Formats: sequence, structure tokens, C-alpha cells
Amino acid sequence: MIGVERLSRATLAAVGREYMLFGHLLNRGALPHVHLQLGAEAREAVAIEEWMGASPIYTPRMRRCLGFDGDDVETIFKGFQLDVGFPHQYMDVRYRLERPDRGEFWLARCGALIEVEPHGEAAVRSMCHAIEDPTFDATAVATNPRARCRPIHRPPRVPADRTPHCHWEVFIDRDAAPIDEIPIAQRIGASRLATVEFDPPPDDDDGGGWNDYRRPFDPDFRLERLSRAALVGVCREFLVQNHLLVRALMLSVATRADDAAARRIATAQWIGAGAVAATRLRRLLAPADEGIAAIVAVLRLHPAFLTPYLRIDVQATAADRARIAIGDCDALHEGDAYSWYALLDAAPHPALDAMVQAVDSRARCVSATPSGDERLAWEIVVDPAAAPAPMPSEAAMVAATGTATFTFRS
Repeated sequence: MIGVERLSRATLAAVGREYMLFGHLLNRGALPHVHLQLGAEAREAVAIEEWMGASPIYTPRMRRCLGFDGDDVETIFKGFQLDVGFPHQYMDVRYRLERPDRGEFWLARCGALIEVEPHGEAAVRSMCHAIEDPTFDATAVATNPRARCRPIHRPPRVPADRTPHCHWEVFIDRDAAPIDEIPIAQRIGASRLATVEFDPPPDDDDGGGWNDYRRPFDPDFRLERLSRAALVGVCREFLVQNHLLVRALMLSVATRADDAAARRIATAQWIGAGAVAATRLRRLLAPADEGIAAIVAVLRLHPAFLTPYLRIDVQATAADRARIAIGDCDALHEGDAYSWYALLDAAPHPALDAMVQAVDSRARCVSATPSGDERLAWEIVVDPAAAPAPMPSEAAMVAATGTATFTFRS
């Protein structure tokens, strides 16, 4: 399967931003269903455990990817800049490093706040107080267990147009008791997903850029600073971050309810976030036509599919048909129910239909017979005479959010 490895440097940076935003689409796709099925208290707790469960695993992975390490605030800030929780532009984060053990960051624009404010002060306090207090600390302590994030000011905004939207200090408290990982993080750390390894990115870059982040902290860091090879690695790690978030959310839901509830909510999440991500990628890639070629181009870069953890191939087989095949791989051997891939079986999953129909509404997925060492297979068929498929309600809910309609600047 062709992934990010063959993209140009400029396209990699654009795709990387989409992969970062996908972390927020995952929440738009799942948390309303948690609220409806399990209640407001569970929705808040699941949101906390989702990020506290995943960030201690993916933060050190990104440090290894770009070769920066340490236990100071500079290292923490570099990690923030490469965290899907802080998508560039959508979360316009500014930084000031004061000394090795202290710094500040503030959000000139917070897309998540803009999304939540219309729902009232209680919703704002839930996100900006109850959820951010433990999750900001959890991301910082992934670098130093004695690191702390504390608000200087934060919403609700008074006056209503106050900027920056929030302002935080980050410091190392050498006398503080270390913060331990929550049990879900330990379970996620034992998964095959947490330890997935990638082949070295192709070393054929002639476009310049940084091959790593082994340099002083750059408050204005953007993905465009990186070389093509470094961007390949970073994009892969963004996908790991997203799928660790899926795993953490499913584990949290299952702990509060059961595996069936986790599967229902993950299905809604995949349909909603998957369809919107497909729409956004189609717009980014701008294929000339609808149909099979456009669907294949989008699926080969879709953040739902993390290779080689998932061994997947998507190929056009005719002018109106393509084949999706999954071979034996780590994703099929986790031994639990806590991933999107555990939802798959011989029948086409509704999320597959939602993703292909977001590109061409005349497309349908049908079962196919696996061949060779394939474990699962489906065919995509585009029938020009078919009635356009309606957008699933799960996708319509996500598509109506400001996150889904957010536009990156070039």
C-alpha cells in the first residue's frame, strides 16, 4: 500500500496537519455518543482517560522519532508542538521559554474552545478545567514526572472576546511527588500498537529542512521546517497517536460499561471521523474526478489505516472497482476488542462505506473472498446509475462542527 512515503515535502506537511486535526475529529465523533449513552459524568471521565492513557505512550515515541530528549521544559514544549492535541493553526499555541525549568504557553486561538463555547459555561468549565487540568499534567509528566502545568488564566472568557483564550505556566517542581501513569496507560503500553516499529524513511531528500529536532527550541516551529524524511516519520507517529487515543477511549468506555458499548461508540466514532477525514483529504489531494481513482487515492492516505501495524492494500482493479485487502499483521493479534480493526469481519463495516461514499456517494463496499495470505477482503464498486448514498447521521454530526470545516492556511 502506498502511504506517506512517496509524498512531496509540501504535501507531507499538509497531510501532517490533517493527521493532527484528526485527533480532534476523533473526539467530535465519539464523545457525544459517550454522553448520550453513558451520561455527562462518564463523558468527562472518558475524555480525561483517553488523553491520560495515550499521551504517556506517544510522547516518548515522538522524542525518539526526532532525536530530542531531556527532562526539562524545553523538551516538554517540543513535545507539545508535535502532539495531535495541539494541531497547528487550529490551536494557535505560542510559547515563551524562560529558563530550563520554567516557561509559559498561551493560545491566541483555541479551536476546541470556539467549538464548545456555544454550549454554555458548564461545557467550557468541563473542558478547560475538569479535563485540561489532569491531561495537561499527564502530557508534561511523560517527559518529567515532576513537571506541572498551571493556569495563569483560562475560560470562561471575561470579557467574552478575551485573548489569548488561555495562558499557562509549565515548570519543574523538584520537591513535588512524581505523578504516576493511570492503569489504562499501563495497559496501552503493553499493546502491540504501542511498540510498532517503522522502516527508516527514504533518504532521498533534496529539498532541505531539518532531519531532527536536536536543536534549541523554536517557538515558531512548523511542520514545514522538517525535511521530507523527517516528515515521513512524524506523519507515521501522528497516526500512532491517533490510534492510541482510540484504544484508550475504548478501554475507558469498556471499564465504565462493557465491551459492547465500547464497540458501539467506536463504530460511531469511525463512521463520523472517518467520513469527515475522507472529505478533507479529497479536498487536499484534489483529484480531477470522482470515482475509483479518487477513492483509492484517499484511502491510501486515510488516517484510519496505520501501516505496517495494519497490513492493508488498496488497489484499483477496473474503471469502476477497487479491492481492499488485509493480511496477517499485529493489528489482528492484539487479543482484545479495543481498536477499530477489532470491529472488522467478512461483511463490510459501515465505516468503510462512510469513507468511500465521502469521496463518491455512488460507491458501495461488498464482501470479497480473501486470497493467498489475506485475512479479510472487500470490493469497492462505483455504480454510475446508483442513487447517491445519504450521509450517515454519525458523519453528519461531525461534519457540522467547526473542527470539520476548519481550513488550514498554506
